[in-house]
Amino acid sequence: MPKITMIPATINPLTRLPSVAARKRRVAGYARVSTDSDEQFTSYEAQVDYYTKFIQSKPEWEFVKVYTDEGISGTNTKHREGFKEMIADALDGKIDLIVTKSVSRFARNTVDSLVTIRKLKENGVECYFEKEGIFTFDGKGELLITIMSSLAQEESRSISENITWGQRKSFSDGKVHLPYKRFLGYEKGEDGRPAVIEEEAAVVRLIYRLFLDGKTQAGICKHLEELGIPSPGGKQTWSKTTITSILQNEKYKGDALLQKKFTVDFLEKKMKPNEGEVPQYYVEGSHPAIVDPDEWDHVQYEFARRKALGKTYSGKGSLTAKLVCEDCGGFFGSKVWHSTDKYRRTIWQCNSKFSNEERCGTPTLDTETVQRMFITAYNQLMQNRSEIINDCESMRKFLMDFTSLDSEIDRQMEETQVVAELVKTAIKENASTAQSQEAYLKKYESLTARYETAAKELERLQAERTRLSQQDKAISLFIRTLKRQPERMDTWDDTIWMVMVEKAIVHKDSSITFIFYNGTEIKAGA
Repeated sequence: MPKITMIPATINPLTRLPSVAARKRRVAGYARVSTDSDEQFTSYEAQVDYYTKFIQSKPEWEFVKVYTDEGISGTNTKHREGFKEMIADALDGKIDLIVTKSVSRFARNTVDSLVTIRKLKENGVECYFEKEGIFTFDGKGELLITIMSSLAQEESRSISENITWGQRKSFSDGKVHLPYKRFLGYEKGEDGRPAVIEEEAAVVRLIYRLFLDGKTQAGICKHLEELGIPSPGGKQTWSKTTITSILQNEKYKGDALLQKKFTVDFLEKKMKPNEGEVPQYYVEGSHPAIVDPDEWDHVQYEFARRKALGKTYSGKGSLTAKLVCEDCGGFFGSKVWHSTDKYRRTIWQCNSKFSNEERCGTPTLDTETVQRMFITAYNQLMQNRSEIINDCESMRKFLMDFTSLDSEIDRQMEETQVVAELVKTAIKENASTAQSQEAYLKKYESLTARYETAAKELERLQAERTRLSQQDKAISLFIRTLKRQPERMDTWDDTIWMVMVEKAIVHKDSSITFIFYNGTEIKAGA
């Protein structure tokens, strides 16, 4: 009969410590608050003090430290530096037990909390959640943690949805909130609405004027830096994206488009641009404007023009990409003559003058000559201002009559819906009824071809409606601009040139035909 002697276990399989070890358990505390308000800060300090004393009061425990995160949300662990440091120390064997207030203080995301707890458990590190009375090495620990974490996660979802509802209610009420610390030109007023900071507003107006004077975003950055004007973030350098954002933000004309972005994941706090998934609200006159609305609109049209030109637009003055060669249709570009002596001047000539097989016959012009001819054309235009405005108003009435176009759009939309249903029916019948596959494919291809034809026509009609609507807006803007300009112009003005002239065609005899944004053409000689 063999003799069997039991050798008792000497290592705790969970803690990996000797079962009869006299060594104290190394214990750390974890404290976190989710905001930085005074009340929560007091709670934060109290938590640190409480866990320090609590751990030190246990003779069988050895105090390591209290790890902390202040002003951090608990819905995930990505940005919680104190938490990450604690877990790293625990996995490095510096901690045996972590004590914290509750599961919700540890993590409100079930996946985060369970993954972390299991990782700690595999490395012999236990957690104690005081409020729930849970030790993770207890047999019931993981089940309780799963339940509590799920409850905490639902609480986070509820809080997030309540915040989202509050924000959308605020949007629907037309309430405007700005990130004032980094929003140039405004501060929070006494009534809670944006109030203008005049010193900063002057910088915003300068940015708009420089853009309409022909400068690019990079050129505006350089100009502001040379003037020593700090960026909205207080830096000495400006970025092109900041300039673009200022130039395209409707809040500078006193309006507000609300809910441009929305939260798609309450756990990750991920935001995405609103492309129609949730409602948006446009509030006109929601707060004092810094930039005249018409000037803002002119800037948007100039953005569109430059985008269409692409790399053609260099920003070397307001005449850039507006002077057109009669011979080849290309743009005139600027060149400096006598750059190192007293006769220095800027001239304009066709960019393709010497690159085509047949040399362009259009002349070289200096800036002053172009400006003088424009002033002549402008003054001639303004003599007929009333007549031009009446013509523009008549054109607007014609453009705004969408009755026939809207009927055709409705008809094509109905056609696409009908054909789409026919395709669905054909597919369903083929799946449930035995039939000739050759006949089915022929029918299917015929229907899909019909759908594609209808869809293309619908797209064309909708694009035409958009084009006419934009053309109407442009004419309306031109009328307002025309009414506000001086009846006579004696000196050159970059802004008037930019907002009034679409292009200027240079002829071989040195004359120029100026084409204004309403289509009016006026020819001026040198």
